[in-house]
Amino acid sequence: MFIPISRLLFPRKQKTPGSDKGQFIFLKKHALLFALLIMVPMSGSLAQQVNLQELLQEGTQNYPILKSKQAEIRAAESRVKSVKTDYLPTLVIQDQYTFSTNNNVTGAFWPNEGSALSPSGGIRPGNIYTGTFGSSTTAMVDWRVFNFGKVKANVKTAKAELTRNQADFENEIFQHQIRIVDAYLLLLINQKLVEAQQQNLERALIFKRVTDAAVGSGMRPGVDSSLASAEYAKAKLLVLESQRSTKAQALRLAELTGQLRDSIQVDTMQFYSQLPVGTSLTDAFLKNPALRLSQTQIDASFARSAAVRKSYLPSISLLGAGWARGSGVSNKDDSFHTSFSSGVNFQVFNYLFGVSTRWNLTNILRVRNDYKTEQFQVERFKALYQTQKLQLDRLSREADMQFKLSMEQARLTPVQLNAAQHAFNQAQARYQSGLTDLFTLAQSVNALNRAEVDKFVTNGNVWRALLMQAAAAGDLSIFLNQVAK
Repeated sequence: MFIPISRLLFPRKQKTPGSDKGQFIFLKKHALLFALLIMVPMSGSLAQQVNLQELLQEGTQNYPILKSKQAEIRAAESRVKSVKTDYLPTLVIQDQYTFSTNNNVTGAFWPNEGSALSPSGGIRPGNIYTGTFGSSTTAMVDWRVFNFGKVKANVKTAKAELTRNQADFENEIFQHQIRIVDAYLLLLINQKLVEAQQQNLERALIFKRVTDAAVGSGMRPGVDSSLASAEYAKAKLLVLESQRSTKAQALRLAELTGQLRDSIQVDTMQFYSQLPVGTSLTDAFLKNPALRLSQTQIDASFARSAAVRKSYLPSISLLGAGWARGSGVSNKDDSFHTSFSSGVNFQVFNYLFGVSTRWNLTNILRVRNDYKTEQFQVERFKALYQTQKLQLDRLSREADMQFKLSMEQARLTPVQLNAAQHAFNQAQARYQSGLTDLFTLAQSVNALNRAEVDKFVTNGNVWRALLMQAAAAGDLSIFLNQVAK
């Protein structure tokens, strides 16, 4: 009743005289062809294999969100330089040519934000509507030498914003690297699951052929053939599902590198040859980049509130000016000249030096409310800091717990796999001997498949738990140093 599986899959041909030599040549040619077919896809896949360090480097250099963070840093650096220019004096130069009348009258007027014009001319009993050309050139210097720390506070605010942007960039790099490593591990697990499901499919195919042969010879009932076909279809579905998950995870990993590609083959490195050693550092999460970012947000808000508080203070300026004017109306005899050249030639020259103080006293009301607004922002960022600290503390404790339990699971899966393999071998032998039914054999196959899957998943979960510890501590070297061993 026992039929060897190898004979069912590879039936032996009857020998004929002189066939040994021909069979040897046939096998030699096909062996060479088979080797070439195997080497071509293998060389292509090996060429596409990338390790974790390469992916981290690609992601850090190419991911668009990181480039945007770098642009924010450069913008903040330019902002610091821009604010520092407030230390410099302002120099305004203007030159104008006009054609106008010059009627005037005694009395003052309000400039009304520059919308009221100030004609210059003699006071006469009647208006003269004959226009003349005129010119004016002015150079004015205003240097706010004493501003009671307003410019310094603005510079500190700009520097605090720069520090915040730098911390944001460092935190984004760290978080992105964590995402890359996690996606790498998930892809590695999924690729191993594809291998496990393909092995399961091969077993299902073998037993389908064995069962079909046994049913065809009348040694097994026809229902066994149907059950074997169902198990084979189920195994094929599991292969397709694992391939779907693997391709989706590969696309996600490729996206994180900033360069989408249709397929990516990752190097298994040390992940399935050894288990890592856990780390438990007390309060290591206090150095997490996310916590540093929250602290820089508090510092930046403090700097803004200080700048707002000083913005109502007065300014003391040193003034200097020089100007020249020309007009078509002579300053000697008040005669009119309508030619353009008579208006553009300067007739008078003046200069001015002085000290000026400007203080908007009512501005203190607005500044007081703005200062309160910034103080509330400081309280907000302090609360966010405490929230972030609480979350990282929880993440650190959870990572330690996850690593401990994942390690225990990883140590138990070899026992599960050995037991499942032993049960499968026994069920296989009993089924081929006619001592058990196909349902019992199918259960052993499913148990073996489950054990193989659990082995890869639990092994990967140990590394993911170590990554979780590194993420909580804010130090990716905790993970990478284990891989490099």
